[in-house]
Amino acid sequence: MRSHRQKFDDDESTFLKRGRLEPRLAEEPDLPETGDNWSSWDGAFHGPDPRPGWVRTEHAAVDDELGMLKTGKEADVYLVRRHIPETDKVSMLAAKRYRDGDHRLFHRDAGYLEGRRVRRSRENRAMAGRTSFGKEMIAGQWAVAEFGALSRLWQIGQASGLVRVPYPVQLIGTELMMEFIGDWETGEAAPRLAQVRAGQDELAGLWEQMTDALSVLARAQVAHGDLSPYNTLVHDGKLVLIDLPQIVDVVANPQGADFIARDVRNVAGWFTQRGLRVDPDDLLDRLLHEAGLR
Repeated sequence: MRSHRQKFDDDESTFLKRGRLEPRLAEEPDLPETGDNWSSWDGAFHGPDPRPGWVRTEHAAVDDELGMLKTGKEADVYLVRRHIPETDKVSMLAAKRYRDGDHRLFHRDAGYLEGRRVRRSRENRAMAGRTSFGKEMIAGQWAVAEFGALSRLWQIGQASGLVRVPYPVQLIGTELMMEFIGDWETGEAAPRLAQVRAGQDELAGLWEQMTDALSVLARAQVAHGDLSPYNTLVHDGKLVLIDLPQIVDVVANPQGADFIARDVRNVAGWFTQRGLRVDPDDLLDRLLHEAGLR
């Protein structure tokens, strides 16, 4: 006996004709008349208040990508000009784009992540075991961690005046947009401390700024975790700390004191090599006391 099958719409001979895809438009219809893309401000997490006046929040703002500022093992940084066309309302941003778990090389993940926990035990186990899912979880934490660190230190810096970091403008996924530290007219980035050629008086002033910044971090019970002359900028004579995804809670992390000590050794060694007499042991003792670890 022949069975009678109900005929559905996709059995009709005209289905393919009626359901075929239309040709893709040659150009994206919603691109701005000038600029590469509309500003992504509306779809992002935003930096802390009070927000600097130069931050462009207008719907009419557009973004122009001007080139790469820095490439690294974990992320690449691009220069972005956010502006309102035909006005002088401009902000210059550094867009830091973290690589995913297959293309990044945070070789010290385990130490930095001690003391950080997510709520679900499955995710904690995956991160601890470095499974593929766990690597993605770890990768996703870095942009969030740096955004949070910059937000916290920006607010601390505004209150104390003793620690300076770029203002974190926004976060979308693994892209962090922050204040560009450098010449906004030319797009030239501020030099790293390691590039600075300074006399003894200037070195002494920079060392004082460094110790003040470390003291503020210690009182906040955090350590940079990877501080060096290569991730410290000098802009208009002021030190600016950058590259903060690995910021360490020195109380929650059992290696907290070691991270403070490493930061001190890294920067003190550079100043010592340039002829400035510093006492890293005395500084470390003070920082550990200020952090409540001694």
